[in-house]
Amino acid sequence: MNAGRSEKIESTETEVADSSLAAVTEVEAGIRDFVRNDIAYLRRPAAGNEPALDSNAEATVTNVNSLIQRVAGTSLAEIENLISELESLRDLLHAEGQRVQREISGYAQLSQAAMKSTRMIADNVAQWKRAADGLRNS
Repeated sequence: MNAGRSEKIESTETEVADSSLAAVTEVEAGIRDFVRNDIAYLRRPAAGNEPALDSNAEATVTNVNSLIQRVAGTSLAEIENLISELESLRDLLHAEGQRVQREISGYAQLSQAAMKSTRMIADNVAQWKRAADGLRNS
C-alpha cells in the first residue's frame, strides 16, 4: 500500500519537475528571442548610406548577452539548490513517516496486550466472585 503511494508521489514529483523545467526553458527562450529582436538592428551590416556599427554598440550587445547568461545561470543554480533541499526534506519526511508508523504499531501492540490482560483479570475476578457466592450459598 505504501509502495504504491510512494511510486505515485514520485511520479507526480517527476511530472512537476518536468513541467517546471519546461516552463523555465520556455521563459529563457522568450527572453532570448526578445533580446535578439530588440537589438537585431545593431547587428545588421551597414547599408549604403548608414554608418557602420561602432564598437560601443557591439560591446553593448555582448554585455547584454553575458548579463542574460549570468542571470539565467544564477537562477538555474538557485533552482538546483532548491531542488536538492526539497529532496533532502522529502527523504527526512519519509524517514519520519516510517518512524511514526513504527511507533503507532508499537502502541497498537501494547494496547492489545493491555486489553488481553484486562480481560483475563476481569474473567478471573468473575470466577472468584462466583466461587465466593457459591461458598456463601452453601
